[in-house]
Amino acid sequence: MLDEGRRRAARGTDVVVAAVECHGRPHTEAMLDGLETLRAPDRVRPATTTGAGSRPGPAPDTGLRLGPAPDTGLDLDAILRRRPEVVLVDELAHANPPGSRHAQRWQDVQELLAAGIDVVATLNIQHLESLTDVVVKITGVPQHDTVPDDVVRRAGQIELVDVPPESLRRRMAHGNIYPPEKIDAALANYFRPGNLTALRELALFWTADRVDEALRRYRSEKGIDGVWETRERIVVALTGGPEGETLIRRAARIAARSARGGALLAVHVVRSDGLAAGASHAALARQRRLVESVGGSYHSVVGDDVPTALVEFASAENATQLVLGTSRRRRLERFLTGRGIGETTVALSADIDVHMVTHERAGHGRLLPYRRRTLPVSRRVAGPVAGLLLPVLLTLLLDGARGHLDLTSEALLFLLTVVGVACIGGVASALIAALTASLLLNYWFVPPIGAFSLGDADNVLALGVFAVVAGTVAAAADRSLRLSRRAARATAEAETLSSLAGDIVRGDQAIPALLARTRETFAMDSAELVEQPVDDPDAVHVPVGSDLFLLLRGRTLPSSERRVLSAFVAHVAAAVERSRLAEAAAEVEPVKAADRMRTALLAAVSHDLRTPLAAGWAAVGSLRSPDVEFTPEEQDELLATADESMARLSRLVDNLLDMSRLQAGALTLHLRATTLEEVLPAALDSLPPDGPAPVIHTPEDLPPVLADPPLLERVLANLLANAVRHSPPGHPVLVTASALGGRIEVRVVDRGPGLPPADRERIFEPFQRLGDTDNTTGVGLGLALSRGLTEAMDSTLTTEDTPGGGLTMVVSLPCADAT
Repeated sequence: MLDEGRRRAARGTDVVVAAVECHGRPHTEAMLDGLETLRAPDRVRPATTTGAGSRPGPAPDTGLRLGPAPDTGLDLDAILRRRPEVVLVDELAHANPPGSRHAQRWQDVQELLAAGIDVVATLNIQHLESLTDVVVKITGVPQHDTVPDDVVRRAGQIELVDVPPESLRRRMAHGNIYPPEKIDAALANYFRPGNLTALRELALFWTADRVDEALRRYRSEKGIDGVWETRERIVVALTGGPEGETLIRRAARIAARSARGGALLAVHVVRSDGLAAGASHAALARQRRLVESVGGSYHSVVGDDVPTALVEFASAENATQLVLGTSRRRRLERFLTGRGIGETTVALSADIDVHMVTHERAGHGRLLPYRRRTLPVSRRVAGPVAGLLLPVLLTLLLDGARGHLDLTSEALLFLLTVVGVACIGGVASALIAALTASLLLNYWFVPPIGAFSLGDADNVLALGVFAVVAGTVAAAADRSLRLSRRAARATAEAETLSSLAGDIVRGDQAIPALLARTRETFAMDSAELVEQPVDDPDAVHVPVGSDLFLLLRGRTLPSSERRVLSAFVAHVAAAVERSRLAEAAAEVEPVKAADRMRTALLAAVSHDLRTPLAAGWAAVGSLRSPDVEFTPEEQDELLATADESMARLSRLVDNLLDMSRLQAGALTLHLRATTLEEVLPAALDSLPPDGPAPVIHTPEDLPPVLADPPLLERVLANLLANAVRHSPPGHPVLVTASALGGRIEVRVVDRGPGLPPADRERIFEPFQRLGDTDNTTGVGLGLALSRGLTEAMDSTLTTEDTPGGGLTMVVSLPCADAT
């Protein structure tokens, strides 16, 4: 960033350093020489150095100076008054100090950009919002300050500063990054070779995606449809059949073998002719999870023609390879229906490579019908043509073999031809074939040959029987095909409804998912819930309850599909009702919680607060009584009783107030670097002086934690008091601390009776004393308050079994230097 600033300043650009984090690195500080740098409002120091971008004489009174910049937030007002051409802003994800105009530095940058000032900024890959969960898995260190990805993607230019892990570790070992006392710890923890390699790969892939977005935008603007093989993109086509998992794994292996790291995209084409025959929604759901588990993405598109939709999707995604399964149709089905999806896709693919992957279901499927028509167009055209041509071809063959067959055999061969035509084109084609065959058989093979006449009654009967049998067989074949298609459609509908019902029972379908499922199942462009019908003659409106309508756009929905749609609507209505009930329950729950709190608070006030109040009141009343004279020792004892009662009462009231602040979200936090040596002594002082002292084992080199010291003291004091109360005599409470993965874990160990696992979370509920028979020590808020205060500091409080018996409370706090 400073290099770029110096280059621009040398070219005459007005450059100002608004924020820079030098961290005491001399090489970084040296690069600030000659650059105008923000320090504080209304304070300026004249330029004392001459370098790239420096200007002679004193600078104007704008709050800018020359030299190293302080580690503070941006002074937006000073920058806006100064209005330079370019501002340098380090650490884009940095959190601003309290009282700043914006909470985050990237928000300051957005204001500068809106004012027309260019900004050059820096950002570590781990601070991108979309990558925080991945970074935590890699490094074990959570990132609290992040920048939304879209903020970074809107940058006019992104430059990746790629440093190999070995080079970065050498720079660190030479003292160019951290002071000597921190080098060994850094190299052994966050800056391990594996961590740096993984973070480097994240940065490379994220930047590659940004370049890919720019490439797609350029291709779209220029109308470029051809595939540019800049990166392997493998599209795998899923039908919802049993072969899907085989195809996904094969495509994933192809993507993994790509030298530049291939992207895997799975696509399912929803046909616009209704419920997709052979597509199992349950199988598609499993395959979608498999695609996502291997790092791919799942897509669903609607298309009238599956091969065209596949090729258009692949071209739009700039895919280089397309993976399809070989046909599940048998050879006869392929012969009858012609070229399938795979062959058509290959013909349309142009410069996209197509992989036809065999699988165990290849050739073992069955042809399923279209919804609207009994036969496709190709077969409805081929049937009549075959009805005319096949009898003619058979006549030519039999004429050449005249004398070898009798009339009965010749009639049977013509009958077989008619049956074949019926299988291809249905009854109408069979009638054409029967008429043609009858005429040819009469003219060429029934005496007198060469004339349309019948001289023998047996021949007349044979031809009549032939025509009846041909028509009957053709009708039976056509009916069989129709019933087969109806059965296939009924099976598809039943499977769709069964899968939908199963998802509903498992609770997998929320309202948006149900709407998406409805849109895909019925091949619609959109599906949404509206409060009243829209004025659109092409839209389908279906009532959902009494005040909502399901609005479908995309095509006219035939009556044959409305029965299935009604089942979807019923599920949508049930989901809407569940959502409303959940909202109502959520609204009632705070009222119920407040009522429980009031009831518990009244019980606590009526008993637990009354006990110390009564004891203190009695002690003070006795001292003020004129009827009794007390010795000095008795007066001291009564005063001590009153003081102890008031102290107990004060603690109870403080706990009640803090719990109410926590529940109202009004607790004020002041997080800072805090050492355990700072808070542990005060927590120990809160324990009764006559009790056994806890044993403390904490390392001397333990790093500070990020916490609010008074609140952390309260947490430890409550945990210590609880542990002391439950520890048997002769077994003091043990306090240990250790560092693990950028966090500090403090353990408070007792040797008491312990708790069964089922009660581990109940002890953190307010106004209860689980297993505590002493009802004079509080209102049951200590552990509940400790859990709430801990979570408010972005920490955790959990329980563990103490080896040998007892309970261990574990407080996990973030390290201050890890944030």
